[in-house]
Amino acid sequence: MDVNEALVFDPDNNELGLGQSDEVPHAEGMLLGYLNRHFYIKANGKQLALKIKNKSLNGQGDDTALGLTFSYPSHEKIISLEIKNAVFTDLFFDQSNVVYVHVDDDSRSLMLNKKTPVHKLVY
Repeated sequence: MDVNEALVFDPDNNELGLGQSDEVPHAEGMLLGYLNRHFYIKANGKQLALKIKNKSLNGQGDDTALGLTFSYPSHEKIISLEIKNAVFTDLFFDQSNVVYVHVDDDSRSLMLNKKTPVHKLVY
């Protein structure tokens, strides 16, 4: 519902079908447009172009969540990662976003919100 509200301003609109077998062709482009305004990943200070590797729906009804996976194989050593996730914080004052980061054998989870939308990891 939140994705629909952010993209088409109608939480009950299911025309995009994100993450479903009937997803419309322009749905991912709309999602990426929104994400590019509210989300970024910088590796060693360089912003990465967002490319969705996988979309999955989990839960049912109002508790359905859209999970996105981004994967960036790197040939250079990762010294720092900066992540901004302000997704839905423009719509919901109490929105919190969980980001899971996996670099080599190091895995971390971040909780980002309106007050703290950006976090930098140094390796």
